[in-house]
Parts: sequence; structure tokens; C-alpha cells
Amino acid sequence: MLLVLISGFALSQAFRTAAAIMAPPLQQAFGLTPQQLGLFAGAFHFAFGGLQLFMGMGIDVYGVRRTVLAVFPLTVAGALVTAYADSYAGLLFGQALTGVGCAPAFLVCTVFIARRFPSERYASVNGAALGIGSVGLLLTGTPLAWVIQAWGWRSGYVALAACAVLAWLAILVFVREDAPVHTERPNVLAALRGYGELFRLPQTAGIIGLSLFTYASFLSLRGLWLGPLLIDRYQFTLVGSGNVAVAISVLGMVGPPLFGRLDPGDAQKRRRWIARYTIGCAALFAAMAFALPASLEVALALGVGIVSGYMVMQYADVRATYPARMTGRAMAVFTMAMFLGVALMQWLTGLAASAAAVLHVETYTAVFAAIAFFLVLGTCLYRFLPGPRTAGAEPSQS
Repeated sequence: MLLVLISGFALSQAFRTAAAIMAPPLQQAFGLTPQQLGLFAGAFHFAFGGLQLFMGMGIDVYGVRRTVLAVFPLTVAGALVTAYADSYAGLLFGQALTGVGCAPAFLVCTVFIARRFPSERYASVNGAALGIGSVGLLLTGTPLAWVIQAWGWRSGYVALAACAVLAWLAILVFVREDAPVHTERPNVLAALRGYGELFRLPQTAGIIGLSLFTYASFLSLRGLWLGPLLIDRYQFTLVGSGNVAVAISVLGMVGPPLFGRLDPGDAQKRRRWIARYTIGCAALFAAMAFALPASLEVALALGVGIVSGYMVMQYADVRATYPARMTGRAMAVFTMAMFLGVALMQWLTGLAASAAAVLHVETYTAVFAAIAFFLVLGTCLYRFLPGPRTAGAEPSQS
């Protein structure tokens, strides 16, 4: 059942990274500026991240299966709206609708793992789920590039919509779960008060501050700027850039299970590791800001792909930092911050690219320098804002 749920997450991964391959043909078809391209890619994540709290409430009340079956069809609708859009506004609406449809895709996997697997296996199983779900990244590499070259970018979205239909049918047929214990209507005010309690805890600000930028850095590379970088700076073909995207995606599949198994277990040691790996990623992006030989640039991008697997430790950090009664809410808030951060970074890097033209700075120098800065900023927030008093313990009532 977990594998079938991961199929929905894999399609979510495909949709959120399609812009990296779609960017060149969309720029030609609609004359998009870098800022518009960043907003197009970010629209998915604004919608996806903004609904995480409500998806968490839906899962608690209606269960994993009912929630994903009810919402995921909007993914198909959004993909078709994007495929047949004849204006930039239509593209944005399709992306936002797709983001709504994919909103429960990963959260249902994390909740399913938390409920069905023992706590000591959480990091490794969650890492495996992230790795398997990254198969969706492979779809938006060379295969999507082939489809676009043969039949155009609109056919690419139609193909993704067809895959989403298959994933929904698989969940319908194979996933089973017990009926929810609570059958009353959801108490929205009570749920919001519960989230308010979580936000009042001192460690929440630092965790959110880091989560805004970590996964966002990888998705901004793989899901938006990789294709334009290789085509504009190094004159790669669309299929050639797709091949690099596939290589990064394969490493993205290997990284989370690897780092899930390397998880140190000790909460404080894990926090130090997370901060150090984030700075390491920042260094890789800072190096990519320079116009290096193509082979070295690709090697750095591949390095980002494998090192980014450490982000699976952030899920274990969230689970260890909050008491058990708050785990569901904490995961929902963390996931919301993570994907709103993707939208924010893609929009801000679009602004950086537009500003670079005015300042006569090379576009990708500005983009990757900005990503490196945000990663350092997130690390500082994580390390220097108040941390948890005792990982996993109830906060003192002072």
C-alpha cells in the first residue's frame, strides 16, 4: 500500500520539476521573462504548500485513502488546463490547480509510515519512500524532453495527466485502511488552536526558517534552472539537458535512503549534521555561480543531487523535537513551510535573474549566488534561534 501511495508522490515530483524542461519551449511560446518563469514554477508550490494544514486535518478526520482520492483528480484537471492554456494566466491557473491536487501526495505517505511502522524505522523507511518517489523526477528528464521534441510541450502535460490517472486508479484499487475513529465533522477552530500551540514553542521558528530553504534549493535547481542553465550557458540540446536531469534524479533517489541509514539517532548530533550539510550545499551552489567548464558545472549539479539526500534527516528532527501528540501537526507545518519555501525561492530567484540583466551580471551567477545566500540564512536561523529544550519532551509550562 505504501508503494501505491508513493506512486501519487512520484507524480507530484514530476509535476513540480517539469518546469526545468518546459522552460525553454514555454519561453518561446509565450515570451516569458525570467521573473514570469519563476512565478510559473512557484505557482504549483504556493498552492501545494498553502493547503498542507488543511490536508493534515482531512487525513485526521477522513483518513489517508479518502483524502488523496478526493483531492488528487484536481492534478489531472490542472495538467489539462496547463496543456491547453493560451495565455500566461492560463498557465498559472493550471499550475495552481495541479498544486492543489498534489497537496496530499507526500503527506499521506509520511502519515502512513508514522502510523504503520515502528519509530526506530521511521528515518530509514521515510528515506526509502523519498528515494522511490524520486522516480517521478526521471519522467521529467530525458523522457519528457523526447515527448516535447516529438509532439510539443502541450503533449508533455497531457502525458503527465495520463500518468496521474493511472496513479489515482492504483490508489483506489490497492490502498485499504480502517475507517477513521472520529466520524464527527472536523472542528476547524480546535484544529487551528492546536497549530497555534505548535507555533508558540520556541524551536518552531528555527525549524521553519531552515525548512524554507533546504528542499527549495534542490527543487530550484532540478525543477527550474537546470535546463535553462545548460542550454543558455553551455549550449546543450533539450535532450542533452534532460540527460543531466535524469542523472541528478537518479542521485536524488539514492541520497534519501542513504542518509536515512546514516542518521545518527542522537537528536543534538543530528541537528549539527543538518547544519553542516546545509552549509556544504551552499558551497556547491556558490561554486556553480561561476562560469566554469561544462563538465565541472555538471559535476557540481550532481553533487547537489546526492548531498541533498541529507534533508531526510529534517523529518526525523521534526519527529524527535515535538511530543508524540503533536507529530501530525508538526509534520503538516514542516511540509507546508518546505513547499512554500520552494515557491518563495523560485519566485525570488526569478527576481534575481531579472535584476541581473539590469545590473549587467550573468543570469545564473545571480541565481546560484542567491540560492547559496538563502541556505546560509536558513542555517543561521536554525542554529541561533532557540532550539528544543529536550527533544521529544513536553515543553515546560513556565
